[in-house]
Amino acid sequence: MNTIQSWGETLRLLVELAGTAAFALSGVLEGARKRLDAVGVCVVGFLAAFGGGTLRDLLLDQRPFFWVRHVEMLWGVLGLCVLAMMFMRHRHFEPTEKAIQWPDALGLGLFTAVGVHLALDSQMPALVAVLMGLITGVFGGVLRDIVCNEIPSAFSDHRPYAVCAFAGGWAFVALWHTGAPGWLALMVCVCITAGLRALALWRNWELPAWRV
Repeated sequence: MNTIQSWGETLRLLVELAGTAAFALSGVLEGARKRLDAVGVCVVGFLAAFGGGTLRDLLLDQRPFFWVRHVEMLWGVLGLCVLAMMFMRHRHFEPTEKAIQWPDALGLGLFTAVGVHLALDSQMPALVAVLMGLITGVFGGVLRDIVCNEIPSAFSDHRPYAVCAFAGGWAFVALWHTGAPGWLALMVCVCITAGLRALALWRNWELPAWRV
């Protein structure tokens, strides 16, 4: 039976750090685009980075929250916000917003894998575990957009986002139940989720809109 020790606390921490950095930067960019003040940029950056994982921990009754256990994440996101406000100017917004799509795809895969693993490790049913992965990967961006008075892009831009996390989460679950090593399930989930999102961006795939 797989346990968190099978792929190690260190690897999980590295996964969360990488995903947190990618999501925090997307929040900083959105805050800058909305011309928020320093407090606003930091709040949006923190919501994007920690919102999905915090909601996951609430639903799974995990205490303390993951960013409380690893306070270095808080310092890292705060530092990223400060550096962005010091050096980022309006001419940097458009190229940076385009570039952030790729690390955002990676962050989606990383957060989805962590969420699914934590739920399975807590003996949750397969569907609940996949939904925990989806919440971890998607809802930080949803909270970011809501605070910035936008319809969440995960729901409105029609390019697959949550669907990619859903597919990657099921791949993790399938490997978990076959007894595959935890690190392999992690890598496959990340590759499928991030790969599908990258393909959607590259080929401009769109989900059908509801026509009424």
